[in-house]
Amino acid sequence: MPKISVVVNTYKEEKNIQRCLASVKDFAGEIVVVDMHSDDKTVEIAKKYNARVFYHDYTRYVEPARNFAITKAKGDYIFIIDADEELSSTLASELTRIAREGKVDYVEIPRKNIIFGKWIENSRWWPDYLIRFFKKNKVKYSTEIHVPPKAEGTALKLEARGEFAIVHHNFQSVFQYIERLNRYTDIQSEEIFKKTEVFDWKDLVFKPANEFFSRFFAAEGYKDGLHGLVLALLQAFSEFILYLKVWEKKGFKEEKINEFNKVSIKIIKDYFYWLERTTKNSLEKLRLKIKAKI
Repeated sequence: MPKISVVVNTYKEEKNIQRCLASVKDFAGEIVVVDMHSDDKTVEIAKKYNARVFYHDYTRYVEPARNFAITKAKGDYIFIIDADEELSSTLASELTRIAREGKVDYVEIPRKNIIFGKWIENSRWWPDYLIRFFKKNKVKYSTEIHVPPKAEGTALKLEARGEFAIVHHNFQSVFQYIERLNRYTDIQSEEIFKKTEVFDWKDLVFKPANEFFSRFFAAEGYKDGLHGLVLALLQAFSEFILYLKVWEKKGFKEEKINEFNKVSIKIIKDYFYWLERTTKNSLEKLRLKIKAKI
């Protein structure tokens, strides 16, 4: 049986790490924890699970430390999991079978995002596929934030079923969401600033609006009820803050907004387009349900 290394990058995760490691302890041939010099009990808890602990300089997001963590693993297969995630027994069995057969180089795994106490099944939060299981040296992570890793070889995409998903205990409070929003938009605005010579004020309007429409309407976030509405609004707000910070980095340069009426009309038209389309789809589904019953 090939050896499976579970790799976890951590920073101040004492509230989450025990649940995570408890879920992988029977699955892992070894557990590798790479910590960014936490000043809480993260490392102490990790050592209770016989984890091999290494240290990495603090970075504001995890991607720069992923590849370093992978180099510390000795297994034939690597399973990447974050401290606020857990592995189900069904998924563990499936990955063990895949490793035993040895035919697959990397696996795309669905992830269940639990946000504000609810599994969010729409609005692009599901199935949220990620490459998290792979043969060593077959996957390399980017150092840029939220950029998918590069993978080579034979791929397998697991079916989008809850039992095959990594469970992600994502945002548990509004404070946590806002804190992470502020940190991530700092990083993303720096990247946009480096790549963009000219700031367009319309990004402050179109980007948030499109984010809301794409999540709430196109990705059917409305099916998640109030959670879906709130998350679509928060994601739109995140886009607004992102481009506001880009403007800040450009020195708050004054711009004329004499096309504001056109921009407003465009957004209103988009809103009614999605509203009408959503209503038609809902009515059509209702009609088909009634027809099926008859």
